[in-house]
Amino acid sequence: MDEKLLDKDTTFLSLDLDDRLLRALGQMGLVHPTLVQAKAIPLALAGKDVLARAKTGSGKTAAYCLPILHKILLAKEALPVNSSERKQIRALILVPTRELAEQVNKYIADLTRFCGKEINFVNIATNSPLHIQAPLLAEMPDVVVSTPAKIIQHINAKSVDLSVTLSTLVIDEADLALSFGYEDDIKGIVARLPRFYQSMLMSATLNKGVNSLKSLILNQPAVLKLEDDKEESSKLVQYVVRCTEDDKFLLVYVILKLRLIAGKCILFVNDIDRSYRLKLFLEQFSIRACVLNSELPLNSRYHIVEEFNRGVYDYIIATDESDKMGEADDEELDVNMQIEVEVEDQTNTDATIAIDADAEVTNKDTSNAADAGSKAKGKDKKQRSKKRKAAQDKEYGVSRGIDFKGVAAVINFDLPQSARAYTHRIGRTARAGRRGMSLTFVVTEDIKNSTIDYQKEEEMFERIARQQRKKGSDIVPYKFDMKQVEGFRYRASDALRSVTKAVVKEARIKEIKQEILNSEKLKAYFEDKPKDLQFLRHDNALQPKRIKPHMKHVPEYLVPKISGIAQVDGVATSLDVGFVPFNKEKKKRFSRRKTRKSNDPLKSLGKKRRK
Repeated sequence: MDEKLLDKDTTFLSLDLDDRLLRALGQMGLVHPTLVQAKAIPLALAGKDVLARAKTGSGKTAAYCLPILHKILLAKEALPVNSSERKQIRALILVPTRELAEQVNKYIADLTRFCGKEINFVNIATNSPLHIQAPLLAEMPDVVVSTPAKIIQHINAKSVDLSVTLSTLVIDEADLALSFGYEDDIKGIVARLPRFYQSMLMSATLNKGVNSLKSLILNQPAVLKLEDDKEESSKLVQYVVRCTEDDKFLLVYVILKLRLIAGKCILFVNDIDRSYRLKLFLEQFSIRACVLNSELPLNSRYHIVEEFNRGVYDYIIATDESDKMGEADDEELDVNMQIEVEVEDQTNTDATIAIDADAEVTNKDTSNAADAGSKAKGKDKKQRSKKRKAAQDKEYGVSRGIDFKGVAAVINFDLPQSARAYTHRIGRTARAGRRGMSLTFVVTEDIKNSTIDYQKEEEMFERIARQQRKKGSDIVPYKFDMKQVEGFRYRASDALRSVTKAVVKEARIKEIKQEILNSEKLKAYFEDKPKDLQFLRHDNALQPKRIKPHMKHVPEYLVPKISGIAQVDGVATSLDVGFVPFNKEKKKRFSRRKTRKSNDPLKSLGKKRRK
């Protein structure tokens, strides 16, 4: 945790939390709360509704989990042991993605490790059918973690009733939940809740959608707004490289193979096929990487993130599907606004934290269009037939909300479709007081690849750069000397030619089948958490037969002299290759031939006969 986000004048002990929760916090190494926790926890314990705006990694999860758990423990202490009121659903936590739901569920497990069986909680944001999850809800857990779509299905199926006992409602990443199209689901959930309950909204941005949600479920809320530290943005260095489509693969190969970036990296692409194509390309050079997309099972996705945070994997190729979820920009409101700090209370005004926030618009969920089968008459525009793709997880999200730890760099292999998506991508690095960098590729005009609209990419990048300048950050060109990497071009071209559409399709099917098997094996792991677990590899080669042995190593004469190889400590050291001649010396070979001619056995035999 970044020390600048901590409130050094306050400790968790001073917040009057339950001793069992304090013991768990101590074992987790947490002594001082963050700024948002120091303000939100007392307000939540006092029963006030809270609207907190803070960036990812500022401690919003603990800001609502600790008050919920403390109030549950306090309520059960006042009840007899055999009381039927001890089994009630008291809190509902709504999150936009299944990955975030699993992350919240794990955090609650860490906080309640010393509570015994006093607190029961369940995560229903999984792929399990409703009839399998219904018995879990029938046990009346104290806390339910879910996505809005999942819990509304259970409510409609009458497998759960929240209209009587629910006392706390939390919506985490509220702006993201609205952009994913959960607005109608949230309204349906609120209509089935009791008349009086406490609500908490956690969001990274405050926009029109969040304000409408605020008026719907919050009653005289305390609005907490954490000010973004300008020094935090200075720790992130943003670069851009303008190149052709083939040069993107070439530069990524050189950067990763020579380890020009020391540490863990996340490479973002815009669709699933691109992720597998990049993975297969890197496999040709024995660069191992994991693929993270919505087609993979939830257990595998969460396990990949968990192992990445532990340092098992260095590279993740993540598919950012935020544009398909409806998260886009609005050109009319692409400006910064000063949002006033307010506490809607008629009697007292609580202290709040002032910020400058970006006014962003949340679009509604884009509906899935059916495959076009008829041709429109009288129109000159050609319609491309859309192939039906495999069913993807609509509750998948990786560019935001997920806690990636220790990310040294973010590489935008594909340019994001919105300025907001760019902000969320680069937010995966330069966290917790550490430095980080982002590298974005912008495709220029290329004769070979006419399918890419380079003008549209340039317009999108200008919008992204304009937004970053308003925040006080600049995206500077990365001066990459292409002459230094020309020696790698033939290798990259050879590897890229072998990654055809058929190969990508075959690898995609193979990966899904393998991850489904892994997901079944991971079930026991997520239930028991054995210490001697032998983790499953998610970065194995998909096409091992196509890998050429000589491509694994880089000859020293190909290594650029000006750019060294980044070592583990981050210090670059250059290799002294020296002079490499183009032609080998052939003097010794000629001398051997002369000796062989003089020692010809036939000629020597003739000389003996003459004598």
